[in-house]
Amino acid sequence: MNIWFFNHYAIPPWFFPLARPYNFAKYLIKKGHNVTVFAASTVHNSNLNLIKGNEKFSKEIIDNINYVYLRTSNYVGNGKSRIINMLQYTLGLFTVTRKISSPDVIIATSVHPLACFAGIKIAKKYNCRCIVEIADLWPLTLIEFGLLKHNSIMAKALYQLEHWIYKNADSIIFTMEGGKDYVAEKYYGKKKIDLNHIYYINNGIDLDIYNNQKIKNVYKDLDLDDDNFFKVLYTGSLGKANYVNYIVETAKIIQDRGYKNIKFIIFGTGYMNEELESYCIDNSLRNVVFKGKVDKKSIPNILSKSSLNIFTGEQIGLYKYGLSLNKMFDYMASGKPTISNIKCGYDNLEKFQCGITVEGGSAETLAEGVLKFYNMSSDEYGKYCTSALNAAKEFDFAKLTDQLENIIINAVQRGVA
Repeated sequence: MNIWFFNHYAIPPWFFPLARPYNFAKYLIKKGHNVTVFAASTVHNSNLNLIKGNEKFSKEIIDNINYVYLRTSNYVGNGKSRIINMLQYTLGLFTVTRKISSPDVIIATSVHPLACFAGIKIAKKYNCRCIVEIADLWPLTLIEFGLLKHNSIMAKALYQLEHWIYKNADSIIFTMEGGKDYVAEKYYGKKKIDLNHIYYINNGIDLDIYNNQKIKNVYKDLDLDDDNFFKVLYTGSLGKANYVNYIVETAKIIQDRGYKNIKFIIFGTGYMNEELESYCIDNSLRNVVFKGKVDKKSIPNILSKSSLNIFTGEQIGLYKYGLSLNKMFDYMASGKPTISNIKCGYDNLEKFQCGITVEGGSAETLAEGVLKFYNMSSDEYGKYCTSALNAAKEFDFAKLTDQLENIIINAVQRGVA
């Protein structure tokens, strides 16, 4: 089949680490399909633009994947310039797709919902199926993070667009397991309706690449290579949404209790970097080390040297539908347990017994969780490690692509019937 992906940020992952569309495309091609990915020319969180001239689009083939970059203007932050960028990408889909051989199915991803709108409309033009992939709940995500008021005109408009997308898509894939719950609760209440066209495929990991990078990209570091320490590792952004302040506050509690061989090692950068480092200086924390940004290729080897992985966040209602953080799957594949303070529905740490989730909103609960693993018997700790590796296999993109192909085939067959 000829498969199109509409995903605003789906440029090759060495420019921007959104590997999901690349991995799906790679494995679909191995299964004999032809794949074209339509992405914006701009690289998120950078000044890089993959189109230097005035052409409306450019094309290249990478790993047998056909990439089409739609010309969009650079932007900074989340203001007017980013909205313009989204509109440029959406309008570009309607014009540039005329120049590409017609598809059998379109998979449109809601990193913003306009891509899904375009996917449904363009699919009708080509008389093909459109599968929408919901990576973020618009506008609920914006509302929960305080970026949009629930009763605002913009929120109401986005809810109307979301409902239209759900009604008109041939199939829907949520990256969070409770997506079907959300649709039923928000738009249908107690009505009994057929939701068999709604599926769940979480984010995942390409284990072939991950395991190769774990061996090949060896990261030498005195803090990581010192086996005298119990090492708690965080990798990712240092912004408000990540609530890394819980990690440094946990480190203070543990240091104040007299534990000297537990070390918190933080990889990543963000606008809260200075604030977090100042907290550590002001509280004379000797058990926190900031490593800054590293090449993502080094992350598998870095995590292989951890004792415990950690991610944190704010406790919001959105998470009752599940979590789909990319770092969770890196953590699983490391073969080390994970601790989180984000209580959520469909908790994969608890489901696969590869970690624990403590009550949110308190560094004390995180500290108790860290000490639980620190004091754990080697046999019990080993079970968590084995469970982490087994969980990663469930989210291997080779396996997830089998699920996606079945959804594609079912959508196309329903259309033919």
